[in-house]
Amino acid sequence: MWLSRILLVLGAFLLTALGAIAPQSAWAQGKVFNERLGPGDLIRLFVYKSPDLSAEFRIQESGRVTLPLVGPLTLSGSSIPEAEKLISDALITGGFLQAPQVSISLISARRAQAVVLGNVAKPGLVPLEYINTRLSDVLAAVGGISPTGSDDVVVTGQREGAPYRKVINVAKALAQGDREADVVIQGGDVIYVQRAPVFYAYGEVQKPGSYRLEERMTVQQALVTAGGLSKRASEERIRLQRRKADNLVDELSPRLTDVLQPDDVLFVRESLF
Repeated sequence: MWLSRILLVLGAFLLTALGAIAPQSAWAQGKVFNERLGPGDLIRLFVYKSPDLSAEFRIQESGRVTLPLVGPLTLSGSSIPEAEKLISDALITGGFLQAPQVSISLISARRAQAVVLGNVAKPGLVPLEYINTRLSDVLAAVGGISPTGSDDVVVTGQREGAPYRKVINVAKALAQGDREADVVIQGGDVIYVQRAPVFYAYGEVQKPGSYRLEERMTVQQALVTAGGLSKRASEERIRLQRRKADNLVDELSPRLTDVLQPDDVLFVRESLF
């Protein structure tokens, strides 16, 4: 009876001691279990009963840290549990310890960042806090695409050492649940949201001005967007001005079912009668 009580007290003492030694390690592992260590991260290594091996280390730009006894070891790209196993295996392979108990805690992280520019609510740098951070996640972090922004988003960067560029129609990708189009963003990527294409309407329309051009918008739909024709307008006297590749302008007499192009100008003339 007295022996069981002593064991219970001893067990409680050991749990308390271990909690005092590495509370940050437990927190860090829960926090970044699915994350990956990267260059610039500052970690604290704790090897049970090996104070000479226990210290703080910063992961270099090469992705390595130089540990006592073990020497250079690549930790970048590993999760904390994976890094703990790498160090443990290296200590066993080198014949330094038979059954090392290795614990790593993340003191501070220098996470990769992406740059978001163009027509978004809050352009700027976005830290990539988690692996598999997707385009939709980054756009949400900057407040989404602004009303003047296009559905087409350009992502540029590097993939496997080669230049990378992809144009993605975000609205279509999300509506269709296209996971491949919602690409994974990597550190150093630049995300640019272009200005949405527009058309112009003036003359005898209710609300002259410039308007967002939706996909496959017809002349009739554009006129409705501009408030419709005024009482003095002539439907037969609608003209469309379209700039050509040589920078000259064509003036056309469009049908209501014709599809507009970016920067088209609709001019509605007054009825003669």
